[in-house]
Amino acid sequence: MLADVARYLVCPVCGADLELAGSGLRCPAGHTFDIARQGYANLLPGNARPGTADTPEMVRARAEFLGAGHFTALADRLAWEVSRAAPSFVVDAGAGTGYYLSRILDRSPDASGLALDISKHAARRAAKAHPRAGAVVADLWRPLPLRDGAADIVVNVFAPRNAAEFHRVLRDDGLLFTVTPSPGHLAPLVEPLGLLSVDRRKTERTDAALAGYFKLDSRKEIETEAVLTHDEVTTLVGMGPSAHHVPPERLRERLGRLPDPLPVPMSFVLSGYRRLE
Repeated sequence: MLADVARYLVCPVCGADLELAGSGLRCPAGHTFDIARQGYANLLPGNARPGTADTPEMVRARAEFLGAGHFTALADRLAWEVSRAAPSFVVDAGAGTGYYLSRILDRSPDASGLALDISKHAARRAAKAHPRAGAVVADLWRPLPLRDGAADIVVNVFAPRNAAEFHRVLRDDGLLFTVTPSPGHLAPLVEPLGLLSVDRRKTERTDAALAGYFKLDSRKEIETEAVLTHDEVTTLVGMGPSAHHVPPERLRERLGRLPDPLPVPMSFVLSGYRRLE
């Protein structure tokens, strides 16, 4: 855990500032939290139930698919947008393996970053994703273990959005960047494979969920295409929510009816929001 990241953290029990103490984090009230040997800290409160956390299999699939470069266009555009604000501290809320945060920090050499995710399996990877990044296990639906106004930028890629907490942890002129899939994302796979479809009003619903805390500042649609083998499609399905809904044997059977390889559209909406006073 980096000292320049730890100084922004607060105790999930009492809200007091945390400090590095040996191989852990400690607040003035004596609450202590170990730093795992992989470099992340678990700041979930004791009554948390991380039932929605990504499994080890999902995390491995995500690392494999992203590592193959299929979402490079999205990651590069997000990193460019963030770099324009010249941030010093970036929070990736729902960071997964830390892939996007790593790209952002590469583009913003004076920044440090914090990866927040409810999955300890994801946090293990995120803690090693970049030399200037730290990782914490935290629930985005609860108060975030961060000081008020700590972050210059909050990034939220395919993850839950807690508008009130994002607003609290951002500085007065801070920016929030969200990435959501558009209705055309993976469209040729949805019906044949029985995948979860994208809500056609997702962008509208995202704006509504953030209203009162943020105002829309920019919006860009990112459209790319990848030619994927059946194995790569299997990995793609395994890293997302459809992994819980399509049994592996059924996925193999349905994939067998499709060409191998096949072109798959990747379609995203990258939105920038400015914090309201």
